[in-house]
Amino acid sequence: MPYLDDELNHSGWNAPISSFGDTGIERNCLVLPGLISGRVYVVDTGSDLCAPSLCKIIEPREIIKKTNLGFLYRPRCLSSREVLISAFGDAFGNGRGGLLVLDPETWEVKGSWECPEDGRDKMDDFWYQPRHNVLISAHGPEPKFIMSGFSPDNLRKGRYGGHLDVWDLTTHRLLQSIDLGEDSGPIEVCFLHNPNSVHGYVSCPLESSIHHFFKTEGGCWVAEKVIQVPNKKVSGWIYPEMSGFVFDIVISLDDRFLYACNWVHGDVRQYDITDPHCPKLVGQVFVGGCLEKGGSVTVLEDPELDCQPDPFVIQGKKVQGGPVKLQLSLDGARLYVTSSVFTPWDKQFYPKLVREGSVMLQLDVDTEKGGLCVNPEFLVDFGHEPCGPARARDMRYPGGDCTSDIWD
Repeated sequence: MPYLDDELNHSGWNAPISSFGDTGIERNCLVLPGLISGRVYVVDTGSDLCAPSLCKIIEPREIIKKTNLGFLYRPRCLSSREVLISAFGDAFGNGRGGLLVLDPETWEVKGSWECPEDGRDKMDDFWYQPRHNVLISAHGPEPKFIMSGFSPDNLRKGRYGGHLDVWDLTTHRLLQSIDLGEDSGPIEVCFLHNPNSVHGYVSCPLESSIHHFFKTEGGCWVAEKVIQVPNKKVSGWIYPEMSGFVFDIVISLDDRFLYACNWVHGDVRQYDITDPHCPKLVGQVFVGGCLEKGGSVTVLEDPELDCQPDPFVIQGKKVQGGPVKLQLSLDGARLYVTSSVFTPWDKQFYPKLVREGSVMLQLDVDTEKGGLCVNPEFLVDFGHEPCGPARARDMRYPGGDCTSDIWD
């Protein structure tokens, strides 16, 4: 990219899965919003998949002029082919975010998606379910309170978010809000892939939990906490208790397994969600984190583990950081992991990650009984990139993947 410090956090495609087989529509562009800069890059992947090229830059002044949105986070493509990008807040870092709408042909900024009558608020990830005519978004942190890292001084002040918003997909009106608890900090949202399903999940890093949301027979949407990763009592860390920080979740295409990663604890988990109300842990592997033996942290009390995990080394490299972003192959057999959250948080929790760069790993998945193991032959080291070390986050499959495809 021609600029530094955009903080490219998420990516998305220019066409939905519903366009598959339509010869007039190609999934040939990747949309990359900058969390810090408010700039949007459009990258041509169709001309040469192995040599993507920049084809459009949407400057922040155009976005601010038409929407006053900033701190852009998650892009997704609607069935109408319009591209939506969620925004944490306004151009000044206040919690007045929303959804930016882009034309997929001209890349013109069309405006904001939500109705002005409902006001504007902080918005992280979102997912929509066309057959139920809803879009559900996570009410996340206020930008100006996360730009310098995590601070417990910001807790209990409404600065990290704590609910889901349910929107009418057709009218763009706010239908209801679902309280997840103060400072739960919801961030990643996903429905099950079955287009008839009324079930979905949201990860909450600050309380290290995952909530299950669903539609009741009466037509209301509700949520229940179904996974809670317990804190560890520790010494030698920045706080006396260590939260797991469950950042990302991904659901297998057959809707059988949910995967989650604990960025600070350092483990990736696999849950059987055959019963969406009662996930069962069936796989777990440590690939870094702050709990490793021989480090500065000593675990004093741990309700889950008998001993601290060994340092994670692959192909002779000691991996820095912890798992934060996941992507799953369509057959569910390969789970890919990266380790960078956001520069201020990386510097705060994993300074060596900033100095040495991040990695991408592959976990092999037992899709029958459940289970995870690291593939020792696969390692992408971004520490040796030109102009690096670099830190990688989001991943995309050109032919479709388990985190961006939504069926009508």
